[in-house]
Amino acid sequence: MTLSFSARLPLSHFEIDRDYLARTRDTLFEELWQDPATRVLALWNGTAPLDTPTSLRLLPATSVDRTGELVYLGRVTSATATEPVGTPVVATVITDEQAANLGTQWGNLRALATRLSDRDAALFTEALGILNWHAVHQFSPRSGERTVSTMGGWVRVDPVHNIELYPRTDPAIIVGVTDVADRLLLGSNALWENNRYSLLAGFVEPGESLESAVMREVLEESGVPVVNPTYLGSQPWPFPASLMLGFTAEVDAAWSGDLAPDGDEILDLRWFSRDELRDAIGDILLPGPSSIARGILEHWYGEPLDDGSRA
Repeated sequence: MTLSFSARLPLSHFEIDRDYLARTRDTLFEELWQDPATRVLALWNGTAPLDTPTSLRLLPATSVDRTGELVYLGRVTSATATEPVGTPVVATVITDEQAANLGTQWGNLRALATRLSDRDAALFTEALGILNWHAVHQFSPRSGERTVSTMGGWVRVDPVHNIELYPRTDPAIIVGVTDVADRLLLGSNALWENNRYSLLAGFVEPGESLESAVMREVLEESGVPVVNPTYLGSQPWPFPASLMLGFTAEVDAAWSGDLAPDGDEILDLRWFSRDELRDAIGDILLPGPSSIARGILEHWYGEPLDDGSRA
């Protein structure tokens, strides 16, 4: 079965109405805590509580201490979830003691993404991204004073200069590079196991278009000039705050050089035909099934790859 590209990106699915107009109400959290339907997604050390191995545990608001950072995630739009359509959901971070008292299993988004429902994947991704931002923006870059959370947890305010600080998302391109024989270029990053290979990627620099970033990053990391960068789709990647922008690109027909890994980020580069990639499974590790890298790779391959990572 051939999947559409978007179907390969589990973190890009959503069944949440972010209900942004509600964020303007100063009494939002008081109202939510008075509503018996309100549920809370409590994060602990970047993990979320599980109801089953494939579903999140959402807590009644009245059972959660409101002293932690609070963010209004919005309202459930899924008609297949345990909670009814319209259920409001709040995210918060809890302490080690509070986590221990819950007496539940905890799950990591990278590992769970392909097993969660669209609703749960959306909630976990949104909560992790925004709470990661809160964790590193407690103080104003302008005055150094502690900032104050407002707008339902979606803005922080410098109390001295009264300037609003908004959540940061760092754009990064990731590229499926192919040559004239339609082979795919994969690289091994210095931070990974030496047999793990993935697509080339990098952050977009200030004043740079996405297409320019594709051509620059590929050239810097591999020595390969590419042309025709073509956008495929995007996926949030809240580890801690990226938006991955997927592209394909072709090797410049005028190039006839050798692969040249930069030796800093990329230690090895290899071209793979489809048969070569299939035969290499077991000897090399591929991108995880929750990543857009895997989505782009399987988009090129033409079908899902069976490397045991979806079990």
